Amino acid sequence: MNVRRCAAVLAAVAVIGAATPAAADSSPSPEPSKALPAALYGDGDPQYDGVWRQSLALLAQDTAGVKPPKAAVDWLTGQQCADGSFAPYRADTSRACDAKTPVDTNQTAAAVQALAALGGHHKATGKAVDWLKSIQNEDGGWGYTAGGPSDANSTSVVIGALAATGEKPAQVTKDGKSPYDALLKLALPCKGDGAGAFAFQPDKKGKLIANADATAAGVLGLLGKGLVVEPAKTGTPELACEKAGGPGQAAVNGGAYLKDELAEDGHLVSSLGGSEQPDHGNTADAVVALAALGAMEPAKKSLAWLEKNAAGWAAQSGPAAYAQLILAAHATGADPRAFGGTDLVKKLAATGPAAEKENEKEKQKAAASDAESDSDSGFGVWWYVGVCLVAGIGIGFLFSGRRKRQQP
Repeated sequence: MNVRRCAAVLAAVAVIGAATPAAADSSPSPEPSKALPAALYGDGDPQYDGVWRQSLALLAQDTAGVKPPKAAVDWLTGQQCADGSFAPYRADTSRACDAKTPVDTNQTAAAVQALAALGGHHKATGKAVDWLKSIQNEDGGWGYTAGGPSDANSTSVVIGALAATGEKPAQVTKDGKSPYDALLKLALPCKGDGAGAFAFQPDKKGKLIANADATAAGVLGLLGKGLVVEPAKTGTPELACEKAGGPGQAAVNGGAYLKDELAEDGHLVSSLGGSEQPDHGNTADAVVALAALGAMEPAKKSLAWLEKNAAGWAAQSGPAAYAQLILAAHATGADPRAFGGTDLVKKLAATGPAAEKENEKEKQKAAASDAESDSDSGFGVWWYVGVCLVAGIGIGFLFSGRRKRQQP
């Protein structure tokens, strides 16, 4: 018995069975209201990061020269609220957003960057930018939610959205303060622990504590850049921490901190869970930040570490992780289709709607072809059905778990 032949016949049964009553099954079926949208990248719960990961996926595909599926782009635009903001996920977009809709600056700014890169969405991006401007804090920055205290990551991703739509971030002010002013307040001096780094926010006592992820974001923000960075054409500059006289030097200081943190092992570490583990995502962000400064030597060193070590992490984490690696490769001029033996572009596409639809087409085509070839046989397709349903117990794993679960 040929396994591929059994697989094709079982696929045919699945197609035919869709129109006939199914046998009793003790396993619960997912509620229709909780089914994942077909146009969404990844199969994890989208209520925390749906718009974010969709935006990163579309941005990454665009940088790789891939035209994203229309359904995926339409899903993203369909998530927008009437006031221009975005929440992580709205299961029912026919219902208007209200005060309970969990909109935030990060999802909104990421969506702006993606839609601006794809082009043709001026109305949507314009409304989103207007909303972001309307909730700017008095210090010139943004928090994760409207009215929340400014933080380096949120302020930087909004700067990226402003720049992507042709705005000049330095001129977007509140009470005379620009986003750059907010970021400079979060920069650590060149003396002491964390010299040159950025804090996410001041702690409860007002102290600034170095944070590598916030530093990578702060560097991009002060350079007026978004999530996508083009490969630098100049050589590696000297990264030395000096007293910051403005956004440019503060960005260099942040780069010097990242370079030092990456120097020993080529990667950043995470202390989550009580033990220090390699932090693949923050390392990818640091690569982009260093590349934005033109510091290609340390950026490429850390990219090489990612090429050797990040494939498993990305497979487990899903589309946003693949997107981060693609953006890091793009920023350093590397080929994301040959990333340590992994085609990141193909892997990302496999988590999205186009791949799912194409795979289903291929299964149905193969099933129909085999069914037709067996139609003149004395045994016929139904003999194969009986045998293959039994054999299917042993090969069922071929049809399950094709994608790792997206972690929020």
